[in-house]
Amino acid sequence: MKRARPINDKASAPGTGAPIIRPAGFLGTDNPRHLRVIQALRVRPLPREQLDQVAGCSNGPDLVAELRRRGLTVPCPRTKKKDRDLFDCFPGVYHFTEADRRMVNRWLAERAARAQARKAPDAC
Repeated sequence: MKRARPINDKASAPGTGAPIIRPAGFLGTDNPRHLRVIQALRVRPLPREQLDQVAGCSNGPDLVAELRRRGLTVPCPRTKKKDRDLFDCFPGVYHFTEADRRMVNRWLAERAARAQARKAPDAC
């Protein structure tokens, strides 16, 4: 029988104690799925199932992980609910923090200004 590898003190995956390096602000995105989720989260918190429907994908947690890598926090607190069989379950609900909202609003304003600058003709 082969011997197991020695235990390594370094964390190899997110959530295992390794520091997560995030950008100072939201870097923005052009991905249509990201844009749909950002728009929906600006309006209301979303459980994972609704986030999947809004994004048009079936892996909402990965989509949120991409937004987190781009600088947003997007917490997902667990809430106590009853499932259809009346058992307790604890689904997560994604939402923007106030800092997330400020970063997204700043990015949207910069994005709109860039789009307006592209449309404006040169005044020569």
